[in-house]
Amino acid sequence: MIHRRKFLQITAATASTLMLQDALGFMKEKKKTLGVQLFTLPKMVSQDFKGTLKLISDTGFREVEFFGPYSFSAPETIEQWKGIATQLGITQNAFYGYSLKDVKKILDDLDLKSHSAHLDLGTMRNNLDPAMESLATLGIKYAAVPALTNPEDRKTLDHFRRLADEFNAIGKQMSAHGITFVYHNHGYEHWTADGQTPMEVLLKNTDPNFVAFEMDIFWLTAGGADPQDFLKRYPRRFKLMHIKDASEPIRFSGDGGTSDQWLALFPKMADPGSGVFDIKGILSEAVKSGTEHFFLERDLAPDPAATLKNSYSYLSKV
Repeated sequence: MIHRRKFLQITAATASTLMLQDALGFMKEKKKTLGVQLFTLPKMVSQDFKGTLKLISDTGFREVEFFGPYSFSAPETIEQWKGIATQLGITQNAFYGYSLKDVKKILDDLDLKSHSAHLDLGTMRNNLDPAMESLATLGIKYAAVPALTNPEDRKTLDHFRRLADEFNAIGKQMSAHGITFVYHNHGYEHWTADGQTPMEVLLKNTDPNFVAFEMDIFWLTAGGADPQDFLKRYPRRFKLMHIKDASEPIRFSGDGGTSDQWLALFPKMADPGSGVFDIKGILSEAVKSGTEHFFLERDLAPDPAATLKNSYSYLSKV
């Protein structure tokens, strides 16, 4: 008869082995579904939409994540984007002159899927249903707010508590279209007041049934937080992940709340696996935490084709 202590040891060891096998099997599957956030190569995709998607597919990636604005975006969003688009060399809004039907066919022909898209908060507030109806035709399952562009939305913890309530309400409306609301961190959610950070307020006050999160490991690190720590403390909340590396240790000069602090760190972005981040450790923890979609996002990559090739070569072997 097996002694009780021995039995518990064997049981624990068996459970650990099965969990490891599950994680390894899941990651093997994820190699087939790595994606690209198109803000990695905005000028290229604007100039040659079909050709850029073909390059992404030929490289081995199987998903793309769109960024706006779109024809269905709020008018003020489209107007605000014009100045940025000019700086980036983008002449058209997504989907670059193609109809939604044409975009879906292009994706299908190239064996690509699009399960998520970035959508600004203004459009969610003022034009939600038309936006959801349009995105649903592409098979979008997640609509993510990429940034809180209005500083007045994020001044205090109470502002973030109100945002959490609003996210819950928007997420409930989105659910009628089969789409989940997603919040993408941008690094200004990690200052502390009353023993809490804004990121923790959002995670604790949003309903997992209607609100998920997209972890950008670069901006989270720049804010002074640890990606693996958040993945461990909030399992199953980070359904999506943006992966990029840093050429050296990074940290905002302040609280991360101003564009000059973001721009100062852009030159320090690097292809995954070529910098100082523990990419393997982060991805391993993400798998255990329940992250479903992994996107390369090196914002405005200086050599997009090389970034695609280098990143897929590394990430597909992790």
